[in-house]
Amino acid sequence: MGKLPPALGLIGIGWYVATCIVLGTLAGLWIDDAVGIKPVCTLLGVALGLVTAGYGGYRMLIDVVRPARQRRR
Repeated sequence: MGKLPPALGLIGIGWYVATCIVLGTLAGLWIDDAVGIKPVCTLLGVALGLVTAGYGGYRMLIDVVRPARQRRR
């Protein structure tokens, strides 16, 4: 994440998580409307968004926490 202050890094993680979940949900809704199987793709989209948000958020959080720990030493 570069040389951003930790607070800005955490805000960025929050936006990333929210965007992943919203985009997964919207994609699932769109596919459900196109195919006609209502809750299946929406649930899959939410699940995929949550998994993506969890993994990416973890990776971003490590990038924020590691420099803060090194500064404290």
